[in-house]
Amino acid sequence: MTLTELRYLVTLAQERHFGRAAERCHVAQPTLSVAIRKLEDSLGIIIFERHRHGVLVTPAGEALIAQAQVVLHEAEALERMADQSRDEFAEPLRLGAIFTVGPYLFPGLIRHLKQEDSPLRLYLEENYTHVLAERLAHGELDAILVALPFDPPETRVTPLFDEPFRLLLPQDHDWVARSEVPADALGDSPVLMLGEGHCFRDQVLETCSVGSAPSGTSPGSSLMTLRHMVASGLGITLIPASAEPILVNDEVACRPLTPSPGRRIVLASRHRFPRRQALQALTRALQTLELPGTVPMAR
Repeated sequence: MTLTELRYLVTLAQERHFGRAAERCHVAQPTLSVAIRKLEDSLGIIIFERHRHGVLVTPAGEALIAQAQVVLHEAEALERMADQSRDEFAEPLRLGAIFTVGPYLFPGLIRHLKQEDSPLRLYLEENYTHVLAERLAHGELDAILVALPFDPPETRVTPLFDEPFRLLLPQDHDWVARSEVPADALGDSPVLMLGEGHCFRDQVLETCSVGSAPSGTSPGSSLMTLRHMVASGLGITLIPASAEPILVNDEVACRPLTPSPGRRIVLASRHRFPRRQALQALTRALQTLELPGTVPMAR
């Protein structure tokens, strides 16, 4: 049994298709198929149930694949540990963020790294929390920016800042005349929301009592889309404070809520991630940022 065979095994389990798995592994499909069959024969169990258009993982294969992922992660850690004498900043750090953090944090982070002449380079990705968590666990991302609660096993979480939510209104709304809006008033107003899967939607529903969206409207795909809907007069919405400078213009207004709902943003990474210096450089850079409306956590 080789690490290459284990990679084939895990990739096929993820893709559920020999052709796509072979393409990801950069080998011919027959090569991957023969290797999987050889592995099954050597272990004496059927790992995959083969069908015309794909494969299914057998119950016996599930535990084997989970252990194979552990072995591959440990092997990757060994390889990186062996390279500790080399420059940790030679390769980009892979950083992911939820959709309602990335667009408002990434620009300032990159500017800060350039101003400090930092050797840290970043591969950036935006996605849903559950996708980021999965990619972090599989070693496809090195660190992610998410909101609490977030506590997967084998994960280190560093709090960065607290962020209040702001109320976004059309300029002709009656509440624009107020300096702040009572949070309990939202229950009587049509509130536009992001679609299912966006953690910001869940955070709003957990911290606020909001009215139903206007009849016939679809959930927004992004905060910018919601902003356009607010500007057109369809309703009101909530946004994270860091998004205010980008989303607010002469078409919409922003007001604080009392009491103020909010969330805590953290940096999550794997406990045994070997590039400690690069991760520390990223953490320091993030702690230095002063995003509008946010409250940095004590270092």
